[in-house]
Amino acid sequence: MNIVIAAVGGQGAVLASKILGTLAQNLGKDVKVSEVHGMSQRGGSVVAYVKFGEKVYSPVVEKGTADIVLAFELLEGARYVDYLKENGKLVVNTQKIDPMPVITGDVKYPSDLNEKFEKLNIGYVPVDALSIAKNAGTLKAVNVALIGVLAKNSNIKKEEWIKAIKDTVPEKFLELNLKAFEMGYDLN
Repeated sequence: MNIVIAAVGGQGAVLASKILGTLAQNLGKDVKVSEVHGMSQRGGSVVAYVKFGEKVYSPVVEKGTADIVLAFELLEGARYVDYLKENGKLVVNTQKIDPMPVITGDVKYPSDLNEKFEKLNIGYVPVDALSIAKNAGTLKAVNVALIGVLAKNSNIKKEEWIKAIKDTVPEKFLELNLKAFEMGYDLN
């Protein structure tokens, strides 16, 4: 299983990759989680790779080989959609966060990303994860809300996902994150 996590700094890509890595370990799989690349500061583009299976030799996911791209923002989904293999799945938060070139007025945020994704030969799962996170009680749970959607679209038992979250998320944030996971899971 090859997963690309594409996010904007501050959205929780590191925690999401740790949850996925813990899930794979709990399932007895060989797992490699890459370093997060990009500007991990708020606003910068961030990407992490999670690979797991019987034997994994490299932590890097090459273009055209990802089973899933988990995008925490629309433009990040567009940046990494070419990592998907044919019939791969793009799970993307419909939230728009303007990158610096848009903020400065040098370029406009693309208005037709949803239409472009729908025309591709992929599974496209748009999610308003920001609303789910707000309803769960914290804007910081967008990442775990998306993991809930991912879990529902996987063949891995829900209990395994919940165990991975419990094993990874600090106790003081666990209840809110479990609520966001459940809301994302129940969305589909």
